[in-house]
Amino acid sequence: MSNSDIHNSGHQPHGYGIYFLVWLALLALTALTVTVAGLDFGALTVTTALFVASIKSYLVLKIFMHLGAEQKAFKIFVIVALFFIVISFVLLFSDYSFI
Repeated sequence: MSNSDIHNSGHQPHGYGIYFLVWLALLALTALTVTVAGLDFGALTVTTALFVASIKSYLVLKIFMHLGAEQKAFKIFVIVALFFIVISFVLLFSDYSFI
């Protein structure tokens, strides 16, 4: 995508400040994940770790991968992929809970 395409699509490129803030947020969320893994919350440990990972994934997709500036077809492919990942996790944990 050239600069003229970016300006015509209405998408403004992010400045370095937002990248730095998102990087700091990702570091903080990683520290939170490591802290939660060290504590014993029982069944909430995995749930909390997956929730934090979801937030981190959203930040990476939206800011670093510029998903907001992509075409609708690409967004649909990402949503379908995320849907199948969620289905895989649901099936995995439902099978794991019966062991």
